[in-house]
Amino acid sequence: MLTVENITKKFSGVTALENINMQIAAGEVTAIIGENGAGKSTLMKILSGVYSEYEGRILLKGSVVSFTNPREAQKLGIAIIHQELTLIPCLNITENIFLGRELETRWGELDKKTMRQQTKVLLQKLKLDIDPDTQVQNLKVGQQQVVEIAKALLTDSDVIIMDEPTSAISDHEVNVLFDIIKDLRNDGKAIIYISHKLDELFRIADSYVVLRDGKMIESGSMAGMKTDDIIHKMVGREINLLQKECGKGNRDELLRVSNLSLRYPEKSRGYLLKNVSFSLCKGEILGIFGLMGAGRTELMEVLFGQHPQLGEGDIYVKGEKKQVKSAADATKSGIALVPEDRKKDGLVLGLDVKKNIELTTLKDMEMATGLLDGVKERNLSEKYINDLKIKTSSPEQIAGSLSGGNQQKIVLAKWLATQPDILLLDEPTRGIDIHAKNEIYKLIVELAEKGMGIIMVSSELPEILAVSDRVLVMSEGEITADFSAECVTEAEILKAAIPKTI
Repeated sequence: MLTVENITKKFSGVTALENINMQIAAGEVTAIIGENGAGKSTLMKILSGVYSEYEGRILLKGSVVSFTNPREAQKLGIAIIHQELTLIPCLNITENIFLGRELETRWGELDKKTMRQQTKVLLQKLKLDIDPDTQVQNLKVGQQQVVEIAKALLTDSDVIIMDEPTSAISDHEVNVLFDIIKDLRNDGKAIIYISHKLDELFRIADSYVVLRDGKMIESGSMAGMKTDDIIHKMVGREINLLQKECGKGNRDELLRVSNLSLRYPEKSRGYLLKNVSFSLCKGEILGIFGLMGAGRTELMEVLFGQHPQLGEGDIYVKGEKKQVKSAADATKSGIALVPEDRKKDGLVLGLDVKKNIELTTLKDMEMATGLLDGVKERNLSEKYINDLKIKTSSPEQIAGSLSGGNQQKIVLAKWLATQPDILLLDEPTRGIDIHAKNEIYKLIVELAEKGMGIIMVSSELPEILAVSDRVLVMSEGEITADFSAECVTEAEILKAAIPKTI
């Protein structure tokens, strides 16, 4: 279906891809495997028309093709689900899905009725029960990811590229997507699939292509492959995945939450969170698991002072009741939040690494004159670049140019600079490779060993069980179970996460 011959791509003299050759077969799912920065997303952007300048050539069904923009690629039958969401926040779901390919009536007007109906069908197919007229900015990241998938499925494409399509959706939505992928494969479509969740590759991929440092290392069949084989091919070395020892049991209480609730903005809809109560001890890692819409992100936001007009309940830090009505209140109380969407809520992508790290401590960076002290700025940024092993050419490198794993480390650095007692992590390893994940796991454990209390939200059960001391399960805005991570199974956690109405 698709052949890539000697593709080379350079950015300002830096080679991102070098002589890439591969073949993508019809009726198969081909997994593209590699660490962050290996060149996977760059190659996909070339195939889908985002990047039009490169060396080499692309053949689609045996004919040489080239694209100056993504629309040309779509017309010839190549669709892509981007890792980074490409939605317009102020437009609704229907408008986003049909953007650039709007339907018209015979009178030349927008056929809003038909577009809305087709959007509704797509959302139903993906099991997303949301009004097509809902503005994208009002959706959670996981819901936006489903809309991104719907965009790609709108066209009857021969080649569908999926770049981390499950990075922000729950197991239920993943299963729906995999059923759709199987149907597409049976229809003879060629699927290119990129994911750092290795278990997914074994479930759906027929073959693999390994990229490392911008080069194609090898390709082959997934049959007979094992997890360790894949990891070794990705990184070219052995990685010992972290498995945390169960906590020794420091029972000094850091945080206590009592009857925390969060109303919907529309009073008639009731509560997003309902009477949530739990505690967190010094040096404890508390994992929170739930399906999409369970209220995990909302809980993190309320603890960090968001939605002050809609929240109810009490928050105690070190036994003292706190009024946490803003991010500033939370920070003063010793609480820090690494948000789910690092690009939207965690970073200023156009600023350099140094500026991003110091954003939370600007007052400490000031001289008596009120100007920023350059020596303090550099010392702070270099400390966290070294401590967190952030791969950057210098503190002045633009944050948006770094890989996902390194961007996440910058967000962590920014909040660690406030020296918090309590660290809230909302999907801290979303969209990053196995090596970067392992580094973040080790950092989380090290912070806990130094006495920090950590609450970690994750959609990945193996991650929750590998790192946590205790696991809270949420469903429909309530805590439905509290398990010791040492004793619980994945099946028990999933059973507690499934809403009673299903």
